[in-house]
Amino acid sequence: MFSVRGRTAHLAWYRTDEAAAEVAFLHGFSDSAQCWEPLLGEMSGTRALAIDARGHGESGLPDEPIRYAAHGDDAALVLSSQPHDGGIVVVGHSMGAMAAAYLAASRPDLVRAVVLEDPPPGTPGDHEDEEWSEPTWLADVRALDLPSRIAQGRSSDPDWAEDELEPWAVSKAQVNPELFKRPYQDPAPLTELLTEITCPVLLIHGDTERGALISTEYADRCAQAAAGEFRAVHIAGTGHSVRRDNRPQYLAELTAFLDRYR
Repeated sequence: MFSVRGRTAHLAWYRTDEAAAEVAFLHGFSDSAQCWEPLLGEMSGTRALAIDARGHGESGLPDEPIRYAAHGDDAALVLSSQPHDGGIVVVGHSMGAMAAAYLAASRPDLVRAVVLEDPPPGTPGDHEDEEWSEPTWLADVRALDLPSRIAQGRSSDPDWAEDELEPWAVSKAQVNPELFKRPYQDPAPLTELLTEITCPVLLIHGDTERGALISTEYADRCAQAAAGEFRAVHIAGTGHSVRRDNRPQYLAELTAFLDRYR
């Protein structure tokens, strides 16, 4: 799917072709850029760019605290090095969605519109650096060989399409364990960031009882806080990985948004 590969500073990135990208994709925690390939396989003709976040995939890990704002700065660094025509639509999932929000707030010159797939809602306060550790579930998955990781993914999420499982499983082994030795800083509240984002925003979320981070009530708060055009879409029956749980409906919403803004 990605025919062009490159590197900007510590960041690995991938493009579907040599032409200027229309859409940039930022993955979630413990995933990688390759995890977008199943979705892109159904988006024929879309000129896409995907970035491995620091400490993920093939990207390096700077010796500094882990901050969502830094992930946004990383995306800005890559996008600034790429050919583009008056801004790009940025699509992010979870950690990548919050990075996209920081990016849209700080660099409106780079972002034409933004899609946020179930970002963490963030926390109020001063967001002091704190210690964190590798989640037990991730350590357990990383200890398995690739076929066993794929089998684990299939068992945990039986409704996912088969083509989602290998990229998901490969990405888990690529997470740099040094990541968990860096201090971690919680993101600012999403509602706070939305007051600074003037481009169109599409928020896609699932059911909190299935693991989604954004509730319908919080999505309503986001709509009230948004400085620019904002739409929230709840896809019932999905959890945190909305696009994996219901690719057809996610793809329909994303495609309609892209048709309007890219």
